[in-house]
Amino acid sequence: MAALLTAIATGLGALPFFLIRQFPRRWLGIFNGLAGGLMLGASIGLINAGMLIDRPLLLIGLVCGILIITALNWRLKHDKNEHITSIREAGSLKAFMIIGVMTLHSFAEGIGVGVAYGGGESLGAFITAAIAIHNIPEGLAISLVLVPRGTSPAKAGLWSIFSSLPQPLMAVPAYLLVTLFRPFLPFGLGLAAGAMLWMVVSELIPDAIQDISKELVGLVVTLALVAMLGFQALL
Repeated sequence: MAALLTAIATGLGALPFFLIRQFPRRWLGIFNGLAGGLMLGASIGLINAGMLIDRPLLLIGLVCGILIITALNWRLKHDKNEHITSIREAGSLKAFMIIGVMTLHSFAEGIGVGVAYGGGESLGAFITAAIAIHNIPEGLAISLVLVPRGTSPAKAGLWSIFSSLPQPLMAVPAYLLVTLFRPFLPFGLGLAAGAMLWMVVSELIPDAIQDISKELVGLVVTLALVAMLGFQALL
């Protein structure tokens, strides 16, 4: 139930878009930059957490995450399947990739919740609250990509919650088998961080530069990154 609350919290990131309806093209570049900065901050948080547990396993996870997302991206862009082609032509491939990356990231967080509760009720409650609050800007990052491309705020919120469903799914087995799951946590953190870093550098920032100046992209990405790191420091 605690991990389910962390998943629902992700949907709160879509709330600002119920107030904003029209998006000039320039705003798409700004939103891509904001999403990139938030994802960079989330990646750094995952890397820091993994380094405290097992650095070699974290590095292996990082490399695997980068290789997997690179291979998946190449496969999707060259797939001749009619359904994949329609997604690509509709400009939805990037949104699909980001949802996939954030869902992958949620597996590691779900294990983190379960492992934390294995260490005691108070530790589990603290970690759950931290992840729930942390999930709100991650839901915002997803909505920043989805809504300007035509997704309604309500659906963006539901997709954000969907991306975090692995958290309640993984929390229970991780709690029941805490000694078995704990060693895989740094690998999972690295896997998710590597995939997110690739997505930011290869897709979001280049897209942002197409719509706004490089200087503005740098400013938006940096401010979003600092805000995300500051947010994590407060937790």
